[in-house]
Amino acid sequence: MHLTRKKILFFLFIVNMMDGIVDQCLEILKREDVKRECIAFFKPASDFILFEINPYIYLTVGLVFMIFIMILAILVILILVLRNKNIFPLRAL
Repeated sequence: MHLTRKKILFFLFIVNMMDGIVDQCLEILKREDVKRECIAFFKPASDFILFEINPYIYLTVGLVFMIFIMILAILVILILVLRNKNIFPLRAL
């Protein structure tokens, strides 16, 4: 595809214009009243989502805690077994 000077200038103009639009949007979003309105707008949806996944969060935390206790018990049992079996005896050098 052959790029002409006009096409390149048009592309740069569009990119420059988009940067200006993005900057204007960011300035609008930085205002405190807009922040409060956005939070108020999304609050019901976020509350609903958290309400729906709340049992799964408790289930996940419980399972992670249970797995931690099981790994800790396995470690203690392994230490006791290795200490009693004396599999790795200390040899005088």
